[in-house]
Amino acid sequence: QVQLVESGGGLVQAGGSLRLSCTASGRIFSSYWMGWFRQTPGKEREFVAATRWSDTTRYADSVKGRFTISRDNAKNTVYLQMSVLKPEDTAVYYCVVSTGNNWYEPAYWGQGTQVTVSS
Repeated sequence: QVQLVESGGGLVQAGGSLRLSCTASGRIFSSYWMGWFRQTPGKEREFVAATRWSDTTRYADSVKGRFTISRDNAKNTVYLQMSVLKPEDTAVYYCVVSTGNNWYEPAYWGQGTQVTVSS
């Protein structure tokens, strides 16, 4: 069983930066995708970013060039560095782990951390 604990959310002004962290307990292989989804009220959860093998990444078009995902396999931790934040980035961000080849089908979800970007 994998458990995920996120941290780093908060309130920031538009144009600012935040870094989210997520540490996984349990057996995590470097081949597993670790990443982030987000959700705003009334909308479905949407993919944000994912990484595997420490050097393979995927990003949603909406965050490319602004967000950077990274991973420390020794610590079972994934990070999301968010820059040039926009009000539309406001959401609950969920850390996820996908054990298969599809980063868009997570098997495990964290509890979520709120990110609020004020205009």
